[in-house]
Amino acid sequence: MKVAEETAGSLDELGRTGWWAVGGRRVRVTNLDKVLFPGPPALTKRDVIRYYAEVAPYLLPYLTGRPVNAHRYPDGVGSPGFWHKEVPEHAPEWLTRWHNTEADEDETQCYAVLDSVPALVWMANFAGVELHPWTSRLPDVHAPTWALVDIDPGDTTTFADIVELARLFRTALAHLGVAGMPKVTGKRGVQIWIPVRDGYTFDDTRSWVEKVSRVVGRVRPELVSWEWYRDRRGGLARLDYTQNAINKTLVAPFSIRPLPHAPVSVPVRWAELDDPRLRPDRWTVGTVLDRLREKGDPLAPLIGRQQELPPL
Repeated sequence: MKVAEETAGSLDELGRTGWWAVGGRRVRVTNLDKVLFPGPPALTKRDVIRYYAEVAPYLLPYLTGRPVNAHRYPDGVGSPGFWHKEVPEHAPEWLTRWHNTEADEDETQCYAVLDSVPALVWMANFAGVELHPWTSRLPDVHAPTWALVDIDPGDTTTFADIVELARLFRTALAHLGVAGMPKVTGKRGVQIWIPVRDGYTFDDTRSWVEKVSRVVGRVRPELVSWEWYRDRRGGLARLDYTQNAINKTLVAPFSIRPLPHAPVSVPVRWAELDDPRLRPDRWTVGTVLDRLREKGDPLAPLIGRQQELPPL
């Protein structure tokens, strides 16, 4: 992180717009003093760019080799954002791209692959506040590298309910001898990321996660709805296994979330589910780097693990 921090310091020497030498590239950065997060404290585009440059050593392992869907907020998170997937014509030629040869005419043809600090800086300057990488890696985008559990809260779900459900997944995975790690989303929920070996399809991972989720749901049925539409769930949580599909994505670890105080999605240790101080939005742009310096990333050792999913 030291190199990124030293480089980030030079960002403060720029005016409102300029060229920033970072990671061996010169990246044009613009409107640096524009407020993107009203706070408190208010955060400018300069702050967002600095954060992504500094967190890059921890974030890039989750992005490298993967197409990314970006949630952009060029007018700040107080205004509606929008999903952006297609690489714009003005993107620098050094930006890694992936051309989806299977795309229909009305679908995204060319995705950005954020595999360097300059690429992260470019995307942050493009107001790509929130980053969602694909679950699969290039070149085989049909082969997932993670099986994902998304504990999606309903309108009446408390965070205590979410934590209880996450603990049940902890018990289930331990019983099965399967390694995984929880991640607070930065909003209201918890996700569980489970690494898988090469050779699985999305049908495989979706089916496996559904079976585990159905067992968890039977333990506390009063907390869970299986309805697809939120307005039919009666305010209950959904154990969403359907995110295990090509081009369905969850927010990246250490991505910012588009809320006023700039919370961050953060992997946590299983034991932290028992910490009464845990909140889904506990860490922000201003605090998560201190946590990383002190505790590191508990999910990092699972990246790329060739893990068999036991038959159920």
